[in-house]
Amino acid sequence: MIYVDGDACPVKAEVERVATRHRHRVTVVANGGLRPSANTLVETVFVPDGPDEADKWIADRCGAGDVVVTGDIPLAARCVEAGADVLKPNGEALTARNVGQALATRDLMADMRAADPFRQSSGKGFTKADRARFLDALERSVRMSQTR
Repeated sequence: MIYVDGDACPVKAEVERVATRHRHRVTVVANGGLRPSANTLVETVFVPDGPDEADKWIADRCGAGDVVVTGDIPLAARCVEAGADVLKPNGEALTARNVGQALATRDLMADMRAADPFRQSSGKGFTKADRARFLDALERSVRMSQTR
């Protein structure tokens, strides 16, 4: 199964394309505002409004052999702990080896923003190269999940 943290995910179409090629089921989870896919392999789940409701839904269901697509680092940590493969939309894999560092960096940046409200973020946009890296990483993850 591929789980997609659907709120603000820039690679939903790419996930659907790879999943269709491999006949792999996908669940896109969001608070709302998404148009459900007509693809029979793609299920859209709408969770109640509230902080982290989509994250809780995914974390409660994912496990070994699943692929989770999210940019949310705390969700990624929970999914890695459950045994799922986790990919950020830019193709970066979050694993047991690096998710702790990602959480620490996230917390540090939150503290820095809180200390200086005028601090500007890096503002890096999502590029074609990010999309290509994601497609390659998802393809590898799906192939690996099919061999388990």
